Amino acid sequence: MRRGCAGLLLASLWSITLLAAIAVRGQLGERPFSGSLDHPAIGYAVQQTTDAVAALNKSLADKPAQLRFDPQSGYLGSILEALHIPIVSQLLLFSKTGVQRARTSPANPRALFFNDAVVVGYIRGAPFLEVAVLDPRQGAIFYTLNQEDGPSRQLTRAGSCLTCHESYSTLAVPGFLTRSQATGSDGQTARRLGEFIVDHRTPFEQRWGGWYVTAARGLRHMGNHPIALPETPETTLVERDPGLESVSGRVDTRGYPTPYSDVVALMVFEHQARMMNLLTRLGWEVRVAVFDNRADFSSAPLRDAVDEFVDYLLFVDEAVLPSPLSGTSGFATSFTAHGLRDQKGRSLRAFDLRTRLFRYPCSYMIYSDAFDQLPPVARDAIYRRLWQILSGDERGSRYARLPAGTRRAIIDILRDTRPGLPAYFR
Repeated sequence: MRRGCAGLLLASLWSITLLAAIAVRGQLGERPFSGSLDHPAIGYAVQQTTDAVAALNKSLADKPAQLRFDPQSGYLGSILEALHIPIVSQLLLFSKTGVQRARTSPANPRALFFNDAVVVGYIRGAPFLEVAVLDPRQGAIFYTLNQEDGPSRQLTRAGSCLTCHESYSTLAVPGFLTRSQATGSDGQTARRLGEFIVDHRTPFEQRWGGWYVTAARGLRHMGNHPIALPETPETTLVERDPGLESVSGRVDTRGYPTPYSDVVALMVFEHQARMMNLLTRLGWEVRVAVFDNRADFSSAPLRDAVDEFVDYLLFVDEAVLPSPLSGTSGFATSFTAHGLRDQKGRSLRAFDLRTRLFRYPCSYMIYSDAFDQLPPVARDAIYRRLWQILSGDERGSRYARLPAGTRRAIIDILRDTRPGLPAYFR
Protein backbone atom coordinates (compact mmCIF):
# COMPACT_ATOMS: atom_id res chain seq x y z
CA MET A 1 0.00 0.00 0.00
CA ARG A 2 1.33 3.50 -0.84
CA ARG A 3 2.24 5.64 2.17
CA GLY A 4 -0.02 8.49 1.13
CA CYS A 5 -3.09 6.24 1.24
CA ALA A 6 -2.86 5.40 4.95
CA GLY A 7 -4.52 8.55 6.26
CA LEU A 8 -7.34 8.32 3.73
CA LEU A 9 -7.91 4.66 4.66
CA LEU A 10 -8.14 5.46 8.37
CA ALA A 11 -10.47 8.41 7.79
CA SER A 12 -12.69 6.20 5.65
CA LEU A 13 -12.72 3.48 8.29
CA TRP A 14 -13.72 5.95 10.98
CA SER A 15 -16.60 7.15 8.80
CA ILE A 16 -17.68 3.57 8.17
CA THR A 17 -17.40 2.84 11.91
CA LEU A 18 -19.68 5.74 12.81
CA LEU A 19 -22.28 4.86 10.20
CA ALA A 20 -22.16 1.19 11.15
CA ALA A 21 -22.60 2.00 14.82
CA ILE A 22 -25.73 4.02 14.02
CA ALA A 23 -27.16 1.32 11.73
CA VAL A 24 -26.22 -1.74 13.78
CA ARG A 25 -27.30 -0.50 17.20
CA GLY A 26 -30.92 -0.38 16.15
CA GLN A 27 -33.78 0.91 18.30
CA LEU A 28 -33.24 -1.24 21.39
CA GLY A 29 -29.53 -0.47 21.38
CA GLU A 30 -30.22 3.25 21.50
CA ARG A 31 -32.14 3.33 24.76
CA PRO A 32 -31.62 1.90 28.24
CA PHE A 33 -33.59 -1.03 29.57
CA SER A 34 -36.75 0.30 31.19
CA GLY A 35 -36.27 -1.80 34.32
CA SER A 36 -33.22 -3.10 36.18
CA LEU A 37 -31.55 -6.39 37.06
CA ASP A 38 -33.21 -6.35 40.48
CA HIS A 39 -36.69 -5.32 39.28
CA PRO A 40 -39.31 -7.64 40.85
CA ALA A 41 -40.22 -8.95 37.39
CA ILE A 42 -36.57 -9.83 36.64
CA GLY A 43 -34.57 -10.69 39.77
CA TYR A 44 -31.48 -11.56 37.74
CA ALA A 45 -29.30 -12.49 40.72
CA VAL A 46 -31.95 -14.23 42.83
CA GLN A 47 -34.42 -15.98 40.53
CA GLN A 48 -33.84 -19.72 40.10
CA THR A 49 -32.25 -20.55 36.74
CA THR A 50 -33.39 -23.42 34.54
CA ASP A 51 -30.70 -23.38 31.87
CA ALA A 52 -28.54 -26.26 30.62
CA VAL A 53 -25.62 -25.43 32.93
CA ALA A 54 -27.87 -25.27 35.99
CA ALA A 55 -29.18 -28.71 35.04
CA LEU A 56 -25.63 -30.01 34.61
CA ASN A 57 -24.59 -28.64 38.01
CA LYS A 58 -27.51 -30.43 39.61
CA SER A 59 -26.43 -33.66 37.93
CA LEU A 60 -22.80 -33.16 38.99
CA ALA A 61 -23.86 -32.74 42.60
CA ASP A 62 -25.04 -36.35 42.49
CA LYS A 63 -22.37 -37.78 40.17
CA PRO A 64 -19.22 -35.58 40.07
CA ALA A 65 -17.26 -38.27 38.23
CA GLN A 66 -19.20 -37.45 35.05
CA LEU A 67 -16.48 -34.94 34.17
CA ARG A 68 -13.20 -36.50 33.09
CA PHE A 69 -9.91 -34.62 33.25
CA ASP A 70 -7.48 -34.67 30.32
CA PRO A 71 -3.85 -33.73 31.09
CA GLN A 72 -3.67 -31.46 28.04
CA SER A 73 -7.11 -29.82 27.69
CA GLY A 74 -8.51 -30.36 31.19
CA TYR A 75 -12.28 -30.72 31.36
CA LEU A 76 -12.89 -29.27 27.89
CA GLY A 77 -13.84 -32.46 26.07
CA SER A 78 -15.98 -33.69 28.93
CA ILE A 79 -17.87 -30.38 29.26
CA LEU A 80 -18.56 -30.24 25.52
CA GLU A 81 -19.94 -33.76 25.64
CA ALA A 82 -22.07 -33.08 28.73
CA LEU A 83 -23.58 -29.93 27.20
CA HIS A 84 -24.03 -31.48 23.71
CA ILE A 85 -21.74 -28.98 21.99
CA PRO A 86 -20.04 -30.24 18.80
CA ILE A 87 -16.29 -29.78 18.53
CA VAL A 88 -16.75 -28.72 14.88
CA SER A 89 -18.25 -25.47 16.20
CA GLN A 90 -14.74 -24.37 17.28
CA LEU A 91 -13.91 -20.69 16.68
CA LEU A 92 -10.46 -19.21 17.38
CA LEU A 93 -9.99 -15.68 18.71
CA PHE A 94 -6.45 -14.30 19.06
CA SER A 95 -7.09 -10.76 20.36
CA LYS A 96 -6.41 -10.08 24.02
CA THR A 97 -10.02 -9.79 25.07
CA GLY A 98 -12.01 -11.54 27.78
CA VAL A 99 -11.34 -12.18 31.44
CA GLN A 100 -8.24 -14.33 30.74
CA ARG A 101 -6.90 -12.01 28.03
CA ALA A 102 -3.32 -12.13 29.29
CA ARG A 103 -3.03 -15.75 28.14
CA THR A 104 -4.42 -15.13 24.66
CA SER A 105 -2.26 -14.37 21.61
CA PRO A 106 -2.01 -15.26 17.91
CA ALA A 107 0.09 -18.25 18.97
CA ASN A 108 -2.32 -19.30 21.73
CA PRO A 109 -5.86 -18.29 20.65
CA ARG A 110 -8.98 -18.58 22.76
CA ALA A 111 -11.28 -21.29 21.42
CA LEU A 112 -15.06 -20.87 21.59
CA PHE A 113 -17.49 -23.77 21.15
CA PHE A 114 -21.25 -23.31 20.95
CA ASN A 115 -24.69 -24.75 20.40
CA ASP A 116 -28.08 -23.01 20.39
CA ALA A 117 -27.87 -22.04 24.08
CA VAL A 118 -24.33 -22.46 25.46
CA VAL A 119 -20.87 -21.05 24.67
CA VAL A 120 -17.72 -22.60 26.17
CA GLY A 121 -14.43 -20.69 26.16
CA TYR A 122 -11.08 -22.51 26.39
CA ILE A 123 -7.54 -21.13 26.47
CA ARG A 124 -4.69 -23.60 26.50
CA GLY A 125 -2.90 -23.36 29.83
CA ALA A 126 -5.50 -21.07 31.44
CA PRO A 127 -6.71 -21.81 34.99
CA PHE A 128 -10.41 -22.15 34.15
CA LEU A 129 -12.97 -22.75 31.42
CA GLU A 130 -15.46 -19.96 30.71
CA VAL A 131 -19.10 -20.89 30.11
CA ALA A 132 -21.98 -18.62 29.10
CA VAL A 133 -25.51 -19.93 28.76
CA LEU A 134 -28.82 -18.41 27.68
CA ASP A 135 -31.29 -19.03 30.48
CA PRO A 136 -34.83 -19.12 29.04
CA ARG A 137 -35.95 -16.24 31.30
CA GLN A 138 -32.87 -14.66 32.83
CA GLY A 139 -30.71 -13.99 29.80
CA ALA A 140 -27.00 -14.75 29.72
CA ILE A 141 -25.64 -16.46 32.84
CA PHE A 142 -21.87 -16.82 33.24
CA TYR A 143 -19.94 -19.64 34.88
CA THR A 144 -16.36 -20.82 35.32
CA LEU A 145 -14.90 -24.29 35.89
CA ASN A 146 -11.43 -24.69 37.41
CA GLN A 147 -9.04 -26.60 35.17
CA GLU A 148 -7.58 -28.66 38.01
CA ASP A 149 -8.11 -32.36 38.50
CA GLY A 150 -9.92 -32.77 41.79
CA PRO A 151 -13.12 -33.78 43.54
CA SER A 152 -14.85 -30.38 43.26
CA ARG A 153 -16.33 -30.25 39.76
CA GLN A 154 -19.13 -27.72 40.01
CA LEU A 155 -19.39 -24.77 37.67
CA THR A 156 -19.35 -21.51 39.62
CA ARG A 157 -21.54 -18.57 38.66
CA ALA A 158 -19.43 -15.50 37.83
CA GLY A 159 -21.06 -12.10 38.28
CA SER A 160 -17.99 -10.08 37.30
CA CYS A 161 -18.56 -10.90 33.61
CA LEU A 162 -21.34 -8.29 33.52
CA THR A 163 -18.67 -5.58 33.45
CA CYS A 164 -18.43 -6.24 29.70
CA HIS A 165 -21.53 -8.34 29.06
CA GLU A 166 -24.16 -5.84 30.19
CA SER A 167 -23.86 -2.74 28.04
CA TYR A 168 -25.37 -1.04 25.03
CA SER A 169 -23.43 -3.56 22.93
CA THR A 170 -25.55 -6.34 24.49
CA LEU A 171 -28.79 -4.29 24.28
CA ALA A 172 -28.41 -3.23 27.95
CA VAL A 173 -29.14 -6.73 29.31
CA PRO A 174 -26.79 -9.58 30.32
CA GLY A 175 -25.85 -10.88 26.90
CA PHE A 176 -23.35 -12.06 24.33
CA LEU A 177 -20.67 -10.08 22.47
CA THR A 178 -19.09 -10.65 19.06
CA ARG A 179 -16.53 -7.95 18.37
CA SER A 180 -14.18 -7.25 15.49
CA GLN A 181 -11.14 -5.20 16.46
CA ALA A 182 -7.89 -4.22 14.78
CA THR A 183 -5.37 -6.52 16.47
CA GLY A 184 -1.58 -6.44 16.52
CA SER A 185 0.94 -9.28 16.30
CA ASP A 186 1.06 -9.50 20.12
CA GLY A 187 -2.73 -9.80 20.37
CA GLN A 188 -3.22 -6.24 21.66
CA THR A 189 -6.20 -4.42 20.19
CA ALA A 190 -6.18 -0.91 18.72
CA ARG A 191 -9.70 0.44 18.92
CA ARG A 192 -8.68 3.69 17.21
CA LEU A 193 -8.14 1.71 14.01
CA GLY A 194 -11.54 0.05 13.97
CA GLU A 195 -13.89 -1.71 16.40
CA PHE A 196 -17.24 -3.19 15.45
CA ILE A 197 -20.03 -5.12 17.17
CA VAL A 198 -20.78 -7.83 14.63
CA ASP A 199 -23.97 -9.62 13.63
CA HIS A 200 -25.45 -10.80 10.33
CA ARG A 201 -26.02 -7.20 9.18
CA THR A 202 -22.38 -6.12 9.43
CA PRO A 203 -20.45 -5.58 6.15
CA PHE A 204 -17.82 -8.28 5.71
CA GLU A 205 -15.05 -5.68 5.45
CA GLN A 206 -15.71 -4.88 9.12
CA ARG A 207 -15.77 -8.46 10.41
CA TRP A 208 -13.36 -10.78 12.17
CA GLY A 209 -10.59 -8.48 13.35
CA GLY A 210 -8.73 -10.56 15.95
CA TRP A 211 -10.19 -13.88 14.74
CA TYR A 212 -8.82 -16.74 12.71
CA VAL A 213 -11.22 -17.56 9.87
CA THR A 214 -10.89 -20.71 7.78
CA ALA A 215 -12.55 -21.41 4.40
CA ALA A 216 -13.41 -17.72 3.82
CA ARG A 217 -12.14 -17.80 0.25
CA GLY A 218 -12.39 -14.55 -1.67
CA LEU A 219 -13.89 -12.46 1.13
CA ARG A 220 -12.43 -9.12 2.17
CA HIS A 221 -12.31 -8.98 5.97
CA MET A 222 -10.14 -8.02 8.96
CA GLY A 223 -9.32 -11.54 10.16
CA ASN A 224 -6.34 -13.90 10.10
CA HIS A 225 -3.59 -11.31 9.75
CA PRO A 226 -2.42 -9.35 12.83
CA ILE A 227 -1.49 -5.83 11.72
CA ALA A 228 1.46 -3.59 12.48
CA LEU A 229 0.56 -0.94 15.06
CA PRO A 230 2.95 2.04 14.76
CA GLU A 231 1.87 5.53 15.73
CA THR A 232 1.14 6.32 12.07
CA PRO A 233 -0.03 3.03 10.55
CA GLU A 234 1.11 2.30 7.00
CA THR A 235 -0.91 -0.88 6.52
CA THR A 236 -4.30 -1.78 5.20
CA LEU A 237 -6.71 -3.25 7.74
CA VAL A 238 -8.77 -5.13 5.19
CA GLU A 239 -7.26 -7.69 2.83
CA ARG A 240 -8.71 -10.31 0.55
CA ASP A 241 -8.36 -13.61 2.35
CA PRO A 242 -6.04 -15.96 0.47
CA GLY A 243 -8.06 -18.99 1.51
CA LEU A 244 -6.79 -20.17 4.89
CA GLU A 245 -7.94 -23.77 5.12
CA SER A 246 -6.81 -24.44 8.70
CA VAL A 247 -4.67 -22.80 11.37
CA SER A 248 -2.07 -25.59 11.22
CA GLY A 249 1.28 -23.96 10.54
CA ARG A 250 0.22 -20.75 12.29
CA VAL A 251 -0.78 -22.26 15.62
CA ASP A 252 0.54 -25.23 17.57
CA THR A 253 -2.78 -27.06 17.67
CA ARG A 254 -1.94 -29.42 20.52
CA GLY A 255 -4.78 -29.15 23.04
CA TYR A 256 -7.32 -27.97 20.45
CA PRO A 257 -9.87 -30.51 19.18
CA THR A 258 -9.64 -29.30 15.56
CA PRO A 259 -7.41 -27.01 13.46
CA TYR A 260 -10.41 -24.98 12.15
CA SER A 261 -12.18 -21.72 12.84
CA ASP A 262 -14.86 -22.22 10.23
CA VAL A 263 -16.36 -19.19 8.48
CA VAL A 264 -19.84 -20.75 8.41
CA ALA A 265 -19.73 -21.46 12.15
CA LEU A 266 -18.56 -17.90 12.78
CA MET A 267 -21.40 -16.40 10.73
CA VAL A 268 -23.96 -18.54 12.60
CA PHE A 269 -22.42 -17.52 15.92
CA GLU A 270 -22.63 -13.83 15.02
CA HIS A 271 -26.29 -14.12 14.06
CA GLN A 272 -27.12 -16.11 17.17
CA ALA A 273 -25.42 -13.76 19.64
CA ARG A 274 -27.65 -10.81 18.81
CA MET A 275 -30.71 -13.05 18.48
CA MET A 276 -30.10 -14.23 22.06
CA ASN A 277 -29.79 -10.63 23.25
CA LEU A 278 -33.01 -9.65 21.47
CA LEU A 279 -34.86 -12.55 23.10
CA THR A 280 -33.68 -11.41 26.52
CA ARG A 281 -34.28 -7.72 26.01
CA LEU A 282 -37.77 -8.10 24.53
CA GLY A 283 -38.73 -10.64 27.19
CA TRP A 284 -37.53 -8.37 29.99
CA GLU A 285 -39.18 -5.26 28.55
CA VAL A 286 -42.52 -7.04 28.31
CA ARG A 287 -42.27 -8.63 31.77
CA VAL A 288 -41.58 -5.22 33.31
CA ALA A 289 -44.39 -3.62 31.28
CA VAL A 290 -46.86 -6.31 32.38
CA PHE A 291 -45.77 -5.88 36.00
CA ASP A 292 -46.28 -2.10 35.71
CA ASN A 293 -49.62 -2.46 33.84
CA ARG A 294 -48.37 -0.72 30.67
CA ALA A 295 -48.04 -3.58 28.17
CA ASP A 296 -49.33 -1.75 25.08
CA PHE A 297 -48.17 -3.20 21.74
CA SER A 298 -50.15 -0.76 19.61
CA SER A 299 -47.59 2.02 19.98
CA ALA A 300 -43.94 2.65 20.84
CA PRO A 301 -41.84 1.44 22.52
CA LEU A 302 -43.14 -2.17 22.60
CA ARG A 303 -44.48 -2.07 19.03
CA ASP A 304 -41.10 -0.85 17.77
CA ALA A 305 -39.28 -3.50 19.82
CA VAL A 306 -41.41 -6.25 18.27
CA ASP A 307 -40.83 -4.86 14.76
CA GLU A 308 -37.08 -4.80 15.36
CA PHE A 309 -37.14 -8.35 16.73
CA VAL A 310 -39.09 -9.74 13.77
CA ASP A 311 -36.95 -7.92 11.21
CA TYR A 312 -33.85 -9.51 12.71
CA LEU A 313 -35.59 -12.89 12.95
CA LEU A 314 -36.21 -12.69 9.18
CA PHE A 315 -32.69 -11.47 8.27
CA VAL A 316 -34.22 -8.38 6.66
CA ASP A 317 -30.99 -6.32 6.76
CA GLU A 318 -28.57 -9.21 6.23
CA ALA A 319 -25.31 -8.34 4.47
CA VAL A 320 -25.11 -9.86 0.99
CA LEU A 321 -22.41 -12.49 0.52
CA PRO A 322 -20.09 -11.20 -2.22
CA SER A 323 -19.02 -14.73 -3.21
CA PRO A 324 -20.16 -18.30 -2.41
CA LEU A 325 -18.79 -20.09 0.65
CA SER A 326 -18.46 -23.67 1.81
CA GLY A 327 -17.08 -24.60 5.19
CA THR A 328 -14.46 -27.29 5.62
CA SER A 329 -14.70 -28.23 9.31
CA GLY A 330 -17.88 -30.31 9.11
CA PHE A 331 -19.88 -27.67 11.01
CA ALA A 332 -22.37 -27.03 8.21
CA THR A 333 -23.27 -30.71 7.96
CA SER A 334 -23.56 -31.11 11.73
CA PHE A 335 -25.67 -27.97 12.15
CA THR A 336 -28.07 -28.83 9.32
CA ALA A 337 -28.56 -32.38 10.60
CA HIS A 338 -30.25 -31.06 13.75
CA GLY A 339 -32.93 -29.15 11.86
CA LEU A 340 -36.64 -29.84 12.16
CA ARG A 341 -38.08 -30.53 8.71
CA ASP A 342 -41.43 -29.94 7.08
CA GLN A 343 -43.28 -32.45 4.90
CA LYS A 344 -41.09 -31.50 1.93
CA GLY A 345 -37.87 -31.97 3.89
CA ARG A 346 -37.15 -28.24 4.23
CA SER A 347 -35.54 -26.80 7.35
CA LEU A 348 -34.70 -23.39 8.78
CA ARG A 349 -31.17 -24.77 9.34
CA ALA A 350 -30.58 -25.33 5.62
CA PHE A 351 -27.74 -23.15 4.35
CA ASP A 352 -27.66 -21.08 1.18
CA LEU A 353 -24.04 -19.75 1.29
CA ARG A 354 -24.28 -18.23 -2.19
CA THR A 355 -25.72 -14.79 -1.52
CA ARG A 356 -26.92 -15.22 2.08
CA LEU A 357 -26.41 -17.45 5.10
CA PHE A 358 -29.64 -19.50 5.18
CA ARG A 359 -31.83 -20.75 2.36
CA TYR A 360 -35.03 -19.90 4.26
CA PRO A 361 -34.32 -16.67 6.15
CA CYS A 362 -36.13 -17.17 9.44
CA SER A 363 -33.97 -17.80 12.49
CA TYR A 364 -33.83 -21.31 13.92
CA MET A 365 -33.89 -19.58 17.34
CA ILE A 366 -37.67 -19.46 16.97
CA TYR A 367 -37.53 -23.05 18.31
CA SER A 368 -35.47 -22.11 21.38
CA ASP A 369 -36.53 -22.43 25.00
CA ALA A 370 -35.99 -18.68 25.33
CA PHE A 371 -38.61 -18.05 22.64
CA ASP A 372 -40.99 -20.47 24.33
CA GLN A 373 -40.50 -18.64 27.65
CA LEU A 374 -41.32 -15.19 26.29
CA PRO A 375 -44.44 -13.75 27.93
CA PRO A 376 -47.48 -14.97 25.96
CA VAL A 377 -48.43 -11.41 25.00
CA ALA A 378 -44.96 -10.95 23.50
CA ARG A 379 -45.18 -14.16 21.48
CA ASP A 380 -48.63 -13.15 20.24
CA ALA A 381 -47.30 -9.77 19.09
CA ILE A 382 -44.34 -11.44 17.35
CA TYR A 383 -46.60 -13.90 15.54
CA ARG A 384 -48.93 -11.12 14.40
CA ARG A 385 -46.06 -9.11 12.94
CA LEU A 386 -44.46 -12.23 11.45
CA TRP A 387 -47.72 -13.14 9.71
CA GLN A 388 -48.16 -9.58 8.46
CA ILE A 389 -44.81 -9.83 6.67
CA LEU A 390 -44.94 -13.45 5.49
CA SER A 391 -48.53 -13.26 4.24
CA GLY A 392 -47.68 -10.29 2.02
CA ASP A 393 -49.80 -7.71 3.88
CA GLU A 394 -46.58 -5.81 4.58
CA ARG A 395 -45.48 -4.24 1.30
CA GLY A 396 -42.61 -2.06 2.50
CA SER A 397 -39.58 -1.89 0.21
CA ARG A 398 -37.25 -3.10 2.97
CA TYR A 399 -38.85 -6.56 2.66
CA ALA A 400 -38.05 -6.93 -1.05
CA ARG A 401 -35.42 -9.60 -0.29
CA LEU A 402 -38.27 -11.82 0.88
CA PRO A 403 -40.00 -12.82 -2.38
CA ALA A 404 -43.38 -14.51 -2.30
CA GLY A 405 -41.97 -18.02 -2.79
CA THR A 406 -39.56 -17.62 0.12
CA ARG A 407 -42.29 -16.27 2.39
CA ARG A 408 -44.56 -19.19 1.50
CA ALA A 409 -41.78 -21.71 2.19
CA ILE A 410 -41.14 -20.19 5.63
CA ILE A 411 -44.86 -20.36 6.45
CA ASP A 412 -45.01 -24.01 5.40
CA ILE A 413 -41.92 -24.91 7.45
CA LEU A 414 -43.29 -23.17 10.53
CA ARG A 415 -46.69 -24.84 10.12
CA ASP A 416 -45.10 -28.28 10.18
CA THR A 417 -42.40 -27.68 12.81
CA ARG A 418 -43.32 -24.86 15.22
CA PRO A 419 -45.89 -25.90 17.85
CA GLY A 420 -48.27 -23.25 19.16
CA LEU A 421 -48.66 -21.21 15.98
CA PRO A 422 -51.85 -19.11 15.97
CA ALA A 423 -54.77 -20.44 13.92
CA TYR A 424 -54.31 -17.81 11.20
CA PHE A 425 -51.03 -19.49 10.20
CA ARG A 426 -53.06 -22.60 9.33
